[in-house]
Amino acid sequence: MSAAVITVENQENAAHKLIIQRSPSMLSLQGSIRVPGDKSISHRALMLGAIAEGETQIEGLLLGEDPRSTASCFRLLGAEISELNSEFVRVKGIGLGNFQEPVDVLNAGNSGTTIRLMLGLLASHPGRFFTVTGDDSLRSRPMSRVVKPLQQMTAQIWGRKGNSLAPLAIQGQALKPIHYHSPIASAQVKSCILLAGLNTEGKTTVTEPALSRDHSERMLRAFGAELSIDPETHSVTVMGNAKLYGQKVVVPGDISSAAFWLVAGSIVPGSDLLVENVGVNPTRTGILEALAMMGADIQLENQREVAGEPVADLRVRSSRLKSCTIEGDIIPRLIDEIPILAVAAVFAEGTTIIRDAAELRVKESDRITVMAQQLNQMGAKISELPDGMEIIGGTPLVGTDVDSHTDHRIAMSLAIAALNATGTTTIHRAEAAAISYPNFTNTLVEVCR
Repeated sequence: MSAAVITVENQENAAHKLIIQRSPSMLSLQGSIRVPGDKSISHRALMLGAIAEGETQIEGLLLGEDPRSTASCFRLLGAEISELNSEFVRVKGIGLGNFQEPVDVLNAGNSGTTIRLMLGLLASHPGRFFTVTGDDSLRSRPMSRVVKPLQQMTAQIWGRKGNSLAPLAIQGQALKPIHYHSPIASAQVKSCILLAGLNTEGKTTVTEPALSRDHSERMLRAFGAELSIDPETHSVTVMGNAKLYGQKVVVPGDISSAAFWLVAGSIVPGSDLLVENVGVNPTRTGILEALAMMGADIQLENQREVAGEPVADLRVRSSRLKSCTIEGDIIPRLIDEIPILAVAAVFAEGTTIIRDAAELRVKESDRITVMAQQLNQMGAKISELPDGMEIIGGTPLVGTDVDSHTDHRIAMSLAIAALNATGTTTIHRAEAAAISYPNFTNTLVEVCR
């Protein structure tokens, strides 16, 4: 007998419903799985390969919609990028400073990483004009967090609502180096400024209030950029007029995607799952620390290093979770995993508090409001805080109609919650999962057998 009956109903507008009917005699989740390549590393491999000299070879690239948007934009800027697949992608770079002026608008789709990081590169290309946009969701997300520091570097950028919303127009020019003290710990902000600094004479420095993910720093060094890092002050400095050289990049599995299975394996009784080949970069392992605080049984096996990134296999077994408080410096290291952590908290004993996560309100959706609303519809007891949530655990969930709000992490979090809910849960607009995890539904079926 299957642990759950999982079906997909396609609709005319390409939207679909994911229907999960929990078996009356729920079986445990078992097996070994692999998650898609890390989204952050996939973006950066395509971008740095495009601005490097020579050829970059990428193995394990994420085939989600977001990296496809990055590849599309950089092809328009002159790079040669082979057809995307998870086995092997070849990027023939054009060298830093050599973007061609595109004949069309650069469309970043739903990808905040694509548009924000790309802005730093576009602004530092003198004599060329660019226009960038995205889908409905991206056009509502704040761009001022990268536009303002770029303007301090003398960038010329125009957009809606005081240059804070896409579409944005950029007149590239020679920029001036700055030392930017970021008010938030954001890898996107940091990376945007560092990428602008690559093509700017002198030293460009970013200082953050806390450590954010460091994939850009690791990969920039691998491609030949000159960086200095001060871990005590959370500062990174890049030397301008850089030359980058094509590399071989092996993309590990995305810990943000693995997080769904870590929570699923923790909350479904009798489960034993092995998630193979997951990136465990210390700036991304906040999810492991948070689940450890909640009493999850997760072991790191076969630890190793691949292309400068630490990797491990993660074994998760079911356990009785307990509440905790998640706040402070750990938040930037698990910001994308908070929706699925909210699901874990629903099944934990006691009251879990999540604070310092106001950033969630300006993601693909307002993830604080949406997760609270959707899980409460299933019977959870979640109260919104201005910068987080208060979650009273231990209330059984009951299947009902819920909606992803076209947010990939919401769609997948609700699916995991449905595994432990009685009755039938219907997730509307579940196709959003393809943004970062195209094979999510197939893997869900696989582990529920």
